[in-house]
Amino acid sequence: MNSSKTNTNELEDLKVNTKIKLAALWTSVTFFYIYGDYFELYVPNKVQGIINGNSMLDNPVKLFVASLLLAVPALMVCLSVILKPKINRWLNLIAGIFFTAIMLLIAVTSISGWRAFYVFYAIVESILTSIIVWYAWKWTKIKN
Repeated sequence: MNSSKTNTNELEDLKVNTKIKLAALWTSVTFFYIYGDYFELYVPNKVQGIINGNSMLDNPVKLFVASLLLAVPALMVCLSVILKPKINRWLNLIAGIFFTAIMLLIAVTSISGWRAFYVFYAIVESILTSIIVWYAWKWTKIKN
């Protein structure tokens, strides 16, 4: 057998650019936010509370603030790809730390039988945003 041939059983493992990793992580985080909010509609009395106006987002200002807050992770998907590395790194560090803290707070304050799924999602989201912070922090600098 010729030793110069590569093993055809091995899978190719390409190096993925940090920008793509960050965009993929923000995409995943965004999906978890959507799933959490969707599944929350199945919690008893949640939909009735929304219909009656008895919900956390019970006025236009709160709804707008929540919209602004959730626009950030969705925007980070594209910003992680298109921004220059220096601003990209800092924006991912700041947003990653901010959303990790928020989701840990939500996890701790949402502990109940009907919200177990929400706590699970908040923990997963916190892990993902922590990984974002890690990748942004460890972003390789160009060596001269």
